[in-house]
Amino acid sequence: MNNKIWLSSPHMGGNEEVYVKEAFTSNWIAPLGPNVNGFENAISSYLSDDKEYETAALVSGTAAIHLALRLLGTKTEDYILVQSFTFCGTSNPVSYEGANIVFIDSETDTWSMCPDALEEAIVALKGKTIRAIIPVHLYGMPAKMNEILSIANKYNVPVIEDAAEALGSKYKGKACGTFGTMAALSFNGNKIITTSGGGALVAKNRDYIDKARFLSTQARDEAPHYEHSQIGFNYRMSNVVAGIGRGQMEVLDLRVQQRRDNNIRYRNYFKEIEGVSFQTEPDDSFFSNYWLTCILIDPEKSGGIDREQVRLIMEQNQIDSRPLWKPMHLQPVHKDAIFFGTGVCEKLFEKGLCLPSGSNLSDEDFDRIFTVLDSIFKK
Repeated sequence: MNNKIWLSSPHMGGNEEVYVKEAFTSNWIAPLGPNVNGFENAISSYLSDDKEYETAALVSGTAAIHLALRLLGTKTEDYILVQSFTFCGTSNPVSYEGANIVFIDSETDTWSMCPDALEEAIVALKGKTIRAIIPVHLYGMPAKMNEILSIANKYNVPVIEDAAEALGSKYKGKACGTFGTMAALSFNGNKIITTSGGGALVAKNRDYIDKARFLSTQARDEAPHYEHSQIGFNYRMSNVVAGIGRGQMEVLDLRVQQRRDNNIRYRNYFKEIEGVSFQTEPDDSFFSNYWLTCILIDPEKSGGIDREQVRLIMEQNQIDSRPLWKPMHLQPVHKDAIFFGTGVCEKLFEKGLCLPSGSNLSDEDFDRIFTVLDSIFKK
């Protein structure tokens, strides 16, 4: 039987083991240490040449969003405007804080937060305290940040940028993760670089990062004993996994190029096939890392072939693929949540599929993938 081709598997660069061994050799097996400091510095340096953005390495991107909401002073009566078309890690932290979630639709160009629906929601919530807006750079595609920030500034609402899928992506030449008041990154095992599990909070304001580091180590006050004047969290990244991150940062640009090359291979394959379209950079302002290559399959143009048919046949052939995110406002846990939009994200979910996109896909892997796709689209 063929080995399984995964959607997006970890891809080591070579020096990860060196940094991890240093942690073991020095016995620095703890939530802090040289690798954590080195990893944070590498991220900050990558995001801007002058290193004007500070970074706190954490256990997940979800933890980063949770701390961002806490740092903004979120209260139970507040409203948080969240992109609906995303993973639950974007929205769950709002529930952790007990605040009200309002879900915002996507637009058709980037599939990310729709500026029109965002402003409609803000106007409709007049008189309510809107604590934050959380757009997502979906699958690595930059959201329309100029429009989103213009609206956020107009109504004086902070933006928490979910850049969990978009490390290496840029909008108007500026790195994703550097537009909001704060931003979340993810280094989960399937991301463009990984620390096995991990994330980071990024902010230009050093006070936010200092406070995040404090809160993420159980909010322990300065004292010879354990003193706590507020509730904290066990969210700090360990020195061991940060060593993996340091090695991964050294190959990040290569990983971005490899993902973009995958995207080109799929586009070349599908260019003669009716009914298949791609998530695509709208213009030169957008530079996606194409973390995952995503397609839409229109059965009315593809001869009746739909997304689920393709997914199941690929699964039968040990090839991993995945529907696009099910919008959060359609999830049972959020059945009573408010939603603003026209249902763009619902249509994307219905027709969309994520294709195997790992930076370690071989020519032989692509031969297998295209052979199976041939059996579907070219029979």
